[in-house]
Amino acid sequence: MIHDGKLQLSVAQMVAAVMENNLNITVARYNRFFSQTDVLRAKAGGAPRGSQGVTIPGGLFAGALGAGLGGQSTLAPANGPAITGNARQVTIAPRGNYDPTLMMNFSIDRSSSPLNSLRVAGVSNSITSTATLQTSYLQSLTSGTSFSVSFNTQRQSSNQKNLVFNPAYLPTVSFVVTQQLLNGFGFAANRRYLEVARIGRQIAREFFRQQVTTTLALAQNSYWNLVAFRETVRAAEQALQVGQQLYENNKKQAEVGTLAHLDVVSAESEVASRQRDLIVAQTNLQKAEVQIKYLLSKELDPALAAAQVEATDPLPEPQDADIPKLEEALATAQRNRPELPQAEGNILNEKIAEKFSKNSLKPTLNAFGFFTSAGLYGDQIIPGSPGVPAIVIPGSWSQALSQTAQWDHPDFAFGLSFTLPIKNRSAQADNVRARLEERQSETTLQNTRNQINLEVRNAVIGLMQSKAQVGAAHQAVEFEKETVDAEEKKLAAGVSTPYNVILVQRDLLTAELAEVQARANYAKARVEMDRSMGVMLEKNHIDPEEVPRAEF
Repeated sequence: MIHDGKLQLSVAQMVAAVMENNLNITVARYNRFFSQTDVLRAKAGGAPRGSQGVTIPGGLFAGALGAGLGGQSTLAPANGPAITGNARQVTIAPRGNYDPTLMMNFSIDRSSSPLNSLRVAGVSNSITSTATLQTSYLQSLTSGTSFSVSFNTQRQSSNQKNLVFNPAYLPTVSFVVTQQLLNGFGFAANRRYLEVARIGRQIAREFFRQQVTTTLALAQNSYWNLVAFRETVRAAEQALQVGQQLYENNKKQAEVGTLAHLDVVSAESEVASRQRDLIVAQTNLQKAEVQIKYLLSKELDPALAAAQVEATDPLPEPQDADIPKLEEALATAQRNRPELPQAEGNILNEKIAEKFSKNSLKPTLNAFGFFTSAGLYGDQIIPGSPGVPAIVIPGSWSQALSQTAQWDHPDFAFGLSFTLPIKNRSAQADNVRARLEERQSETTLQNTRNQINLEVRNAVIGLMQSKAQVGAAHQAVEFEKETVDAEEKKLAAGVSTPYNVILVQRDLLTAELAEVQARANYAKARVEMDRSMGVMLEKNHIDPEEVPRAEF
């Protein structure tokens, strides 16, 4: 965009460059990506982490902030599912996450154990070699159901004398299922993280729209500041030229004796003052150029830093069409301002947290069951009589697996697990807090609506006042021009003094600067009007796919 050391820039070009390069918008865009990762995490049963502008309700976590669904699971022993108590008392808790888990373990073991008796094993030192393969598949469902399927197998050989099978093959197949019936039952409780993450994704989109709107408003205001400072520099240069001309004229008249030396000094002092005003105006212009360059670029490289920014769009002329009707402006703002969907999304999240905290007040009742089938086979050893060798009947793993598949040795159990917290004050506190936070969010929403209405009303008033100020300032400039022209004619006719001319020229410069400032204020008032109504993106023709709207 830089040609011959100059960057010619319109408002539309600046908006496009800001959307493409501004680092604040780039940083804000990452929040949308964060929200996408939260949805992915919640689909696996984990808690969303939130991002800037997206708050995760504390009531979702049932007393342990940051907790997710399910927990760590380990492989069951090779002989079946884990049990507690004696061999016939079984307790099985929910296991796994929404993302299924496949677990495998393979080991080879050789152990040597000294024995204190020969009666059982027939040897004094038992040497056992074992090869074990364990596999397990675990998964939880959003209905509160969890299940696991395990297949374990062993091959075991030993030097013991009285074994029936040596080597022995021991395959086992187990199926375990649990169902939460009270606390943790149903989709509402178990999909809470996913629903909150999806709503958070929409909130992040609206927050991004808000960040873009804020940045574009800053960019446009900076653009109009640049135009105003350029006009200020032009007015200061013209005032300096006029002052220098007056100084030259006074100097010539003083040389021929028709004017006092004091008038020359006054004119020279005025020239110095106007030089100072010009330097101040040029400094403000340079600062405005630097501000513009940082807003529309990713990095201020030497070429851009050295370029002179020339704004091609002039300050807008006031028009009645720029001022919307108050009721229409209020209705438009209530439809378009991104803060409202953010606040509404927070309320939806708090409602989800309140429902879950209410569910946590219930006792825990889990129904569970498991079924296991095991097999045992291998080389069968039939001891012989004295002088007759033992008979070995060959066996294999396939025979043991056949026993398992035919359910020759089944083991099954089912039952209920009931937990009743006495008082349950922690859950009560969480539920009360969740309801309070929901009410707080509703109050915040109403406060946001009121604040938006206030901003719209102020924007309308500001636009009307700026329009009136531009008209008044323009008339003041015209009057001051007439006054300067009259005073210069009086000076030429000898009925006025150079000092009076200096005074009216100062008044003209002040009036011109006031008009420039009034027109700049009017341009910025239009920007504020668009921002307060939430139509900044539409007015600047921003691609809706670039800044999508949220849909709850």
